[in-house]
Amino acid sequence: MSAPEQKANVRETAAAPAEKPKEKEQVVDAWTVDAGEGNQIDYDKLIRDFGVSRITPTLVERVEAITQRPAHHYLRRGLFFSHRDLDIILAAREKGRAFFLYTGRGPASEALHLGHLIPFQFTKYLQDAFGVPLVIQLTDDEKFLFKDNLKLEEVHKHAYSNAKDIIACGFDPTKTFIFSDLDYIHKLYPVALKIQKKLTYSQSRGIFGFVESDNVGKSAFPAIQAAPAFSESFPSMFGGRKDVLCLIPAAIDQDPYFRMTRDVAQKLGYKKPCNIYSSFFPALQGQHTKMSGSVESSSIFVTDTPKQIKTKINKYAFSGGQDTAEKQRELGADLDVDITYQYLRFVLEDDAELERLGEEYRTGKLLTGEIKAILIGILQEMVKGHQERKSQVTDEVLQRFMDPDRQELKDAFQSLLKPELEGKGGNEKEKEKEGGGKSKGKKEKGGKGAPAAEGEGAAAAAALEENGR
Repeated sequence: MSAPEQKANVRETAAAPAEKPKEKEQVVDAWTVDAGEGNQIDYDKLIRDFGVSRITPTLVERVEAITQRPAHHYLRRGLFFSHRDLDIILAAREKGRAFFLYTGRGPASEALHLGHLIPFQFTKYLQDAFGVPLVIQLTDDEKFLFKDNLKLEEVHKHAYSNAKDIIACGFDPTKTFIFSDLDYIHKLYPVALKIQKKLTYSQSRGIFGFVESDNVGKSAFPAIQAAPAFSESFPSMFGGRKDVLCLIPAAIDQDPYFRMTRDVAQKLGYKKPCNIYSSFFPALQGQHTKMSGSVESSSIFVTDTPKQIKTKINKYAFSGGQDTAEKQRELGADLDVDITYQYLRFVLEDDAELERLGEEYRTGKLLTGEIKAILIGILQEMVKGHQERKSQVTDEVLQRFMDPDRQELKDAFQSLLKPELEGKGGNEKEKEKEGGGKSKGKKEKGGKGAPAAEGEGAAAAAALEENGR
């Protein structure tokens, strides 16, 4: 019996103990990321709830062995932390089979912030490391449908501005196609229609939480985001092939879209896309939510001046350090909640230097102002470099990246597929297992309580089979 219950037995008139207020349940979906102020996103819970698999050191070592280069620091530090069928992509690559990358951006504003750059920087690493083609979707249609304050012409203009920021990340123009949905919809629409026919309104509402007052375009849009995961959406590049594997780097909040995409793939006989997911680049105010373009004070934009960057970090970056220099020297900082240190995990590539700074800040040898000054210098150089690269992206360069019919793009895509085509005719049953093939209609794992298989070592064969069901 608890102490309050014992007291109540002795003195029946004693007041019942006050109930503790319930902690806010974290919300992570395609629209909202919020763990409640003062809390942190529970990524272990997301792995369980979404049914994704954790990226383990064994998988990272396998990536390094295949690519013959060190893993990106986002992988080494667990910033890209979960996946769906990454082991299948790696197994296919080991056999000399091709795959393509697909990522995207919703152009809600003219400027990107640092949180937007994370998936693109990692995608560039993947393109360089594996030497594979890449398609980048700009969902101007989505932002028009979901943002009441945005006009169609406005989001279309944002798409082109955002494309220049993306190009400034350094993608290979011979292997990269960037497209606006408004411009490319005539090629996406046949595949999107097939997806829409296999997706009921009830399913769409259950996955995305649509309500009766939502415009009908919202319910139709998920199929548009799903379509680029299938090579049939790019006939001029893939020569009409429908069976090329796809790997999608994205933040974990996009998983509802691609869980649905994988379910539909089975029904259409396509290969299920594979996914690699990142944690969130946190807002300046704390790790309970992600950096947002709609909240100026929460974000570092790629258009910010050195002075603006300095002011934002000094004024808004939540500190895990102590209130005074004396206390900081004595007690040190809490690195888990300190935004300055968490940003350094993303932007400082040198592992030894990050470890040194973290240890000195944690033990009180570094003060909050000192570590903030280090971050400010890194961010100022990073943003300045991005701005210089973007200034060199002319309209002609932009048109080159956004032209699906240019010969160099066709040649690059076809040359990557050629070794696979020459080796065709092997074990067809084994190839069927690598996503798609004969579908038994098994539903994709996801939702609360879903198991998260590791999918490594001896389990890889089972994962290959699972992908083909």
